[in-house]
This record gives sequence, structure tokens and C-alpha cells, in this order.
Amino acid sequence: MKRTILQIVPRAPGSREGVGDYAAILAQRLEEPQEFQIAFATAAELRDENWQPPTATTAVILHYVNYGYDARGVPLWLPAKLRRIQKICGGKTVTIFHELYAASSWRRSAFWLQPLQKLIARAIAQSSAICIVSSEIVADQLKKLAPEAAVVVRPVMSTFGEPRLSAEQFATRDSRRWVICGGTELIRRSVRSFPGDRELFVIGGSEQPEIRGRLDDAHYFPNVEAAAASEILAGCAFGYLDYFETANIRTAAVLKSTSFAAYCAHGVVPVFPSGGSAISLDDDALPGPFCLTNVPTEAERSAVAEATYEWYQRHGSSTHLAASIAEALAS
Repeated sequence: MKRTILQIVPRAPGSREGVGDYAAILAQRLEEPQEFQIAFATAAELRDENWQPPTATTAVILHYVNYGYDARGVPLWLPAKLRRIQKICGGKTVTIFHELYAASSWRRSAFWLQPLQKLIARAIAQSSAICIVSSEIVADQLKKLAPEAAVVVRPVMSTFGEPRLSAEQFATRDSRRWVICGGTELIRRSVRSFPGDRELFVIGGSEQPEIRGRLDDAHYFPNVEAAAASEILAGCAFGYLDYFETANIRTAAVLKSTSFAAYCAHGVVPVFPSGGSAISLDDDALPGPFCLTNVPTEAERSAVAEATYEWYQRHGSSTHLAASIAEALAS
């Protein structure tokens, strides 16, 4: 008999919303061995006093991003609701922390609300059998909040596909082809700082006249379906990412980016505007980081692309994440 896992998400999958897409892909991977069946519950459903978890639920996966459950990032109701679900179901809870808490200037409300946000994150971590975060940076932050929590690092997966690629497919790409992908704001920032002497494809985000004016129709794909995005990515050599809005942030923080994950999953070499610090997990270093001043040469590019792709398979793939969760639920 299949076990039911309840995935709690801010909004239902299917709306091209990052956390929802992530949860939908994870559901597919967990269901593939035909051991689990996946149910979903949204923030709105949980806030309904009459809502009850499915009767067959034996485990819970909470996708936590504080602003997804409360407009001000302070879902004070959520820890109590989670405890109630756990009492009814009796199974383990895995929490995937897509965000812990906000960091902001004292001029913004997030600064003053951060202590409450930390309290909520701590309460959720303490009631979880395992906590999954995207980088060692976030792991360190969470361990300071909840030292006793079991924390596992798994980079964010690609929501634009994870194709199986061969060494030949990396070698035959045109090094002049670059791509920018992601959400609207990231795309806008990246396009603005991108050097103009390269062929550029832009995929994702909403339609932006500013970007449309810089590209022809054959190179701009807003509101793109995942399969179409994957096909474009698999034909590009380099992926540009103007990810960091402030300086002095360790480059490993980019492991929470689905855009970065999409590049790695397709063997597209990620390139930042400027240099950064090394990215490594379990003493396994990702090639780079690369910036506009140290882009791999044509002779180097294929090997770098293949190594980047293989690193993603070992650390960031949806299959690897699902296996980690299944193991945690079975132990």
C-alpha cells in the first residue's frame, strides 16, 4: 500500500511559481518508485479551520518561505498548525527552507520583524525530523537558530528541466551563444549589465518591452514552458547571472537560485559580472566561479561544462533530493 506524503506549499503548483514548481517536480520523483503518493495543501487551505489532512497521510513535507505564508513574513499561526497536523498524522516532517528570514535595512519593516521571523523558523526547525537548506551559508544560519536541528544541504534543483546529456552534446555547442533565464527582476538586472557583443537568448519572466526592444523575437522567450526553455538552454554555451544585489556575499548563496540550477543542469557554464568565492559541497568543488574576465576558452569550455553538469547530478538534481527525503522518512 502506498504511503501518502502531504506537501505544504504557499500556493498550488502549476502557476509558474518557483516553490510550487519545485514541489511538483519533487512529487514526481517521489512517486516514480511507486512507493509514495503525494497530496498538496496550500497556505489558504491550512488557514481554514475546517481543513483536515488526508486520512492516509504518513509524513509531511513543508516548503517554508516566510512571505509565502504571511504578507509580512510573520506566519505566527504556522508552527501550531504544523504541530496539529503532526499529531493527527503521526509521521515525520521534512522542512525545506527556501527562506529562513528577511535581511533588510532598518528603514524597512523586515528589519524590525526579523526577530519574530527567526522565532518562527526556529520553532519549525525544532519540530522537523530533517531540515533541508540550499547552501552551507543557510545551514550555518539555521544551526545558530536551532542547534539541535538535523540540517542537510541540497542545492535548489532546476525547474527548467534536467536532460540527460552526453559529452558530445557539450563539445558541439556554439561558444558565441549565451543565455539569461529566471524571474522578471533577475532577468531585467542581468540584461542591463550584459555585454552587448555576444549572441543572447533570454528565457522566462513576464513580457518586458525594455527587453523586447533589445532582442529580436527569435531570442526572447518570456512566459516560456519548461520544455521549450530546456531545449534553448541545451543549445547555449554560457549563462549570465547578475544575481547579487549587494557585495560581500559568498558566491555559494547562489545555490538557492533556480536559474543557476538550470544552467548547471544543462551544462551551461554560469558566468557572473565579477569574481567570487569558490563553491564546494562535501569537498567536491564546482568549476569556477567564472566572471566576464575569466570566461573559459573554447579549448576549456566543453570540459568545464561537463564537469558542471556532473556536479549538479551529484548534488543538486531532483532525483538526489527525492532520495534524501525518502531515506529520511524511512529511518
